[in-house]
Amino acid sequence: MNWRLQRMPSATAAAALTGRILAILIALLCVGLVLAVGGRAPVAMGADFLTTATGSMEGLEDVGLLLTPLILTGIAVAITQRIGLWNIGGEGQFSVGALAATAVGLHLDGPDSAMLPAMAAAAMVAGALWILLPTLARAYAGVNELITTLLLNFVAALLVAWVATGPWRDKTGAALAATARVPYEMPALGDALHWGLPIAVAVAIGVALLLSFTRFGYEVRVAGANPGAAIYAGIPVRRRIIAVMLLSGAIAGLAGMIELSGTAHRLQGGISNNYGYLGIMVAVLARGSCLAVLATAALMATLLNAGIILSAQGLNTSAVLATTGLILFFTAIGDELAHYKLVRQPARAA
Repeated sequence: MNWRLQRMPSATAAAALTGRILAILIALLCVGLVLAVGGRAPVAMGADFLTTATGSMEGLEDVGLLLTPLILTGIAVAITQRIGLWNIGGEGQFSVGALAATAVGLHLDGPDSAMLPAMAAAAMVAGALWILLPTLARAYAGVNELITTLLLNFVAALLVAWVATGPWRDKTGAALAATARVPYEMPALGDALHWGLPIAVAVAIGVALLLSFTRFGYEVRVAGANPGAAIYAGIPVRRRIIAVMLLSGAIAGLAGMIELSGTAHRLQGGISNNYGYLGIMVAVLARGSCLAVLATAALMATLLNAGIILSAQGLNTSAVLATTGLILFFTAIGDELAHYKLVRQPARAA
């Protein structure tokens, strides 16, 4: 009997999970070796981070604040993956969601119980509208959504920066290059953490249930796996593309509203803080699974918090971004290797 490597059409869950774990370990090992060569003590730095981040409620709340937008932007990308598309515009939809929420919060009055839902609704509508043009271009003209959603990120960033430093700038001078403080805040769960985190988790679970146990979800999965077969079966693929993309934009817009009302409290340039781009990494690591996004977002939030904590020790935060890039790189390799297995091949007769 001879043995040979054979590529299988799909990877088992165990092989995929093993690949994920190995990718993270190898990436951390590479970063540790680089730090050691640079004269630092990676083990001691790691232990210091764990003590600071997990040894106090304040540290856990800091991770939770980072986790909230990462879950939502990760979900926004993951659901488009289920239908074979990519939303690279989460950064822009996040920004316009914060912009719309600011418009409602600054120019309308009412009780928190009414204004926060109104801000959330405005943010979701804004996020959906921001992705509408790329969606229609993809559904009706076959225009690549990667390019169109990406380019709109820059438009949204410039729009937010202009509004925050121009017509809506804080006239009192309490903040530079930002709007006045939005008076409506997300209810607190602790000293820093707020109700945005449970909302984000609920959205992830709700979307997972929608895609797994409804006819809509079944049609989305079929359309993503084989568009030709879906059309032959009578599934309205074009309408499903539009629905999924608009839902994706709405969720990213909601992330912007939660970041505004729960953390930033003012609209300013760079409010998205690259969460839209990091959400792509979260979704890729989760392999498009909405429930797995919860775990991969927690990993990403932990890495980002590590950069903040270790920067106090003189470590450049770019090292954390390099770590996330290495994890993604090794994950891509692991995903491919997970499809291979050793199989026996009968020896040929002499």
